[in-house]
Amino acid sequence: MRPVAKTLAILILSGAALAGCAGTMSKPEASLYQRLGGELAIRAVVDDFVANVASDARINGQFARTDIPRLKRLLVEQICAGTGGPCTYTGRDMKSAHAGMGVTDAQFGALVEDLVKTLDKFKVPEREKGELLGVLGPMKGDIVTRK
Repeated sequence: MRPVAKTLAILILSGAALAGCAGTMSKPEASLYQRLGGELAIRAVVDDFVANVASDARINGQFARTDIPRLKRLLVEQICAGTGGPCTYTGRDMKSAHAGMGVTDAQFGALVEDLVKTLDKFKVPEREKGELLGVLGPMKGDIVTRK
C-alpha cells in the first residue's frame, strides 16, 4: 500500500473507531437545575411555597414584616444558583439574614414541610426532591438559633 493510501486508511479506520466509541459514551447528566425545569419552574415552586408558608400558622408570623416580592426573588436566585443554574444569589448569608429572628427547630421543620408539600404538588420526582432538600438542608445550622 502506498504511504498516502496507508495514511488515509488509518485515518478512516480511526474515525470509524471513534464514532463507535462516541455512540457508547454516556452523556453528562443534566444539572439539578435542568432536571427541575429551569428558572420558570423554580419560580412556580417558590410562588406556591411562599403561599403555603403564608397560610401556615406555625410560621407565618416570622414573615409578617417581610418584603414578599424580594423574598421570592432571593429564593429563586438561591435555588437556581444552588442547583447548578446560571443565577447568582444576591442576598445575605443565612446567618446574617436570620440573626435575631429566634427561629426554632420546629419552625424550620414546618418550613421544610411546606416546601415538600409544594414539591409534591408539582410532582417533583423523589430523587430531585431529595437532592434539592440536600442543597437547602445544610443551611439549618445558620437559620435555627433556638432549640
